[in-house]
Amino acid sequence: MPSVRVPAVAGLFYPADRRQLHAMLQGFIGEAKAAGTPPKALIVPHAGYVYSGPVAASAYALLKPLRHNIRRVVLLGPSHRVAFRGLALSSAQSFSTPLGDVPLDLDAEAALAALPFVHVMDQAHALEHSLEVHLPFLQEVLEDFKLVPIVVGDAVPAQVAEAIDLVWGGDETLIVVSSDLSHYHDYATARRMDRSTSDAIESLRPEDIGFDDACGRLPVAGLLIAARRRGLAAKTVDLRNSGDTAGSKDSVVGYGAYVIEPGHPSA
Repeated sequence: MPSVRVPAVAGLFYPADRRQLHAMLQGFIGEAKAAGTPPKALIVPHAGYVYSGPVAASAYALLKPLRHNIRRVVLLGPSHRVAFRGLALSSAQSFSTPLGDVPLDLDAEAALAALPFVHVMDQAHALEHSLEVHLPFLQEVLEDFKLVPIVVGDAVPAQVAEAIDLVWGGDETLIVVSSDLSHYHDYATARRMDRSTSDAIESLRPEDIGFDDACGRLPVAGLLIAARRRGLAAKTVDLRNSGDTAGSKDSVVGYGAYVIEPGHPSA
């Protein structure tokens, strides 16, 4: 029997009921203002849907024109549960959500596993939410696709960029990086910090994103390096925090949605 990575946070971060989940996703995506160039890559937040779902949807809605084109998604997110060095792949053959199973791209994983800092480590994936919460969004906006799930541990941005370069592909491949922004500051402080982080992302300056600025700063940095090499541009699609969506303004978590797209000829 094929091995399946089962959901760890269904019923916690998002509804475990298929119909409720579908309805919630449709609501988020329907309310999003989807305008702009279809992106090559996204940076999207990974909190519970009531908090970050509307922000993530603002980026995912832009994939509608690519629904039939994207056949592979490379999904990178930071490790919250397990400490390790390098990047972690899964030995599973598919990842499951209440919306169904997503097969893994085993050929891409085999290519990545040849890199000395990439390892198969199922424990890094078992309880990790930073990847899982994006799968229902992807299932909602895309048709059939294969997944390359990568949990990023203690790595350097150049290693992440090398891995992304290896599976960059063409128009059939979407890169998704999972990251929240600042954590547990007051509303005004968070807005100031998150605006600065957004400026760094838009300027493709990963060196200006600090440890406290984004929990996924390492996969974000790797993506920005890869984008800079290709002359691409980054744009902020949405920038809010939990005080704007579903929580108190006393202590908030920041959420940003960004797209990586072709650069302007004058840039």
